[in-house]
Amino acid sequence: MAISKTIKADLVKKYGGNSKNTGKVEVQIAILTAEIESLTKHLIENKKDQISKRGLFKKVSKRRSLLNYLKDIDILRYREILKDLHIRGN
Repeated sequence: MAISKTIKADLVKKYGGNSKNTGKVEVQIAILTAEIESLTKHLIENKKDQISKRGLFKKVSKRRSLLNYLKDIDILRYREILKDLHIRGN
């Protein structure tokens, strides 16, 4: 269910510019997207896991908040991250 440290480090390096920049909005969105994909796969196999379902909803909500923030401050970065992570068919 959780993503590995190597995947997380790769996402930080790709979207943060360096391996230490974990606070950048794009990095947080990318990590949440990877966690959401992992939880979705888990919930397909375990339909009655209500605790994980709640965690998935919280992660989706947090990602939505970060995307709204990014959209407000810089629409170009917002569109780029949507295209890069294949969110909402973009």
